[in-house]
Amino acid sequence: MNIKSLLLGSAAALIAVSGARAADAVVVAEPEPAEYVKICDVYGSGYFYIPGTETCLRIGGYVRYDIGMGDVGAFTGAESVDHEDGDVQDTWYKNARATFKTWTGQETELGTLKTYTETRFNFGNNNRHAFFNSTDSFDSNPAGMKSVSLNFAWIQLGGLRVGKDESAFNTFIGYAGNVIQDTLVPYGGFDTNVVQYYFDAGNGFSAVLSLEEGAGIVGTIDSYVPHVVGGLKYTQGWGAITGVVAYDSNYEEVAGKVRLDVTPMQNLSLFIIGGYGTDDNLSDPTWAIPAGGRGFYKQWSGNWAVWGGGTYTINEKTSFNVQLSYDEGKNFGAAANIAYDVVPGLTVTAEVDYINVGDDTASDWTDARQEDAIGGMLRFQRSF
Repeated sequence: MNIKSLLLGSAAALIAVSGARAADAVVVAEPEPAEYVKICDVYGSGYFYIPGTETCLRIGGYVRYDIGMGDVGAFTGAESVDHEDGDVQDTWYKNARATFKTWTGQETELGTLKTYTETRFNFGNNNRHAFFNSTDSFDSNPAGMKSVSLNFAWIQLGGLRVGKDESAFNTFIGYAGNVIQDTLVPYGGFDTNVVQYYFDAGNGFSAVLSLEEGAGIVGTIDSYVPHVVGGLKYTQGWGAITGVVAYDSNYEEVAGKVRLDVTPMQNLSLFIIGGYGTDDNLSDPTWAIPAGGRGFYKQWSGNWAVWGGGTYTINEKTSFNVQLSYDEGKNFGAAANIAYDVVPGLTVTAEVDYINVGDDTASDWTDARQEDAIGGMLRFQRSF
């Protein structure tokens, strides 16, 4: 064997071995195409399709920080107790809140299927110091985790809604003014489980019928008979007129409210609400807050009450809001604020609140109530 033959044989062997190894090589599979989140604009901004479904989801909420000072009766100040001598004294009212919200929407053969949830987490102190009956001593109103609340958790198919909501006695009529303390003279109960039906005629008329459980010591139904709320609304370019009537099944009492909204100019909106309720059978104890002596719906004092106010848009970032309220029990409340959008999603609101306590009040319920209370609050809120 000569050198030439040896070299040719070695080259052939190397080629064969290389070919064998190439045949055994691992082949990497092509990556699957990524499934990107798709925007859903059917129900408004912020929705996206849940991957693999036809359901649109929106996630949002807000973070809020309140700083209050002044008299306790205005719900803006706070009381504490001096750590050294035990004297009751004024202090700041502080509350931080984180709120988590979800919305879903999907079109079905029976109409739009929607859900809404809202959960709130609160940390801070209370308006009043605590009281211990065992020792007749006072606490110093420490800050801490105050509450975690499920404020909304409902399902709606077409016009039918079931779940946790706020009473249609307030939601359908539009609550009251755009102020922080809009219940200086209270206008009805809020938290409740509901079975509701909404109807929109499409020509400006809409209606609601709501079967409600109520909440609280005296507000929760005590039999199989629910509270019942009915409402009718007529909306046009000039504004709207709305009426609601509620039947309190615990005490067999009736309450109603009528609201008129008008927009006399582009940057000004005004409203007035008149309320009336019967109280012949109300016997719930006055210590049963918030409905002591008033039932779940007619929470104002006496038979009648009135609320009025409006919003003036100063410019694209600033608005001025005011609300006045008065009831037959001679309780008078006034609230006014300026809300300023620092940047999109961040609003700072400065508010002043005043209440004059009448013969009977649902606002300042302790034995040491004040005839006049005034205070202020500064609110920072980042919404997303």
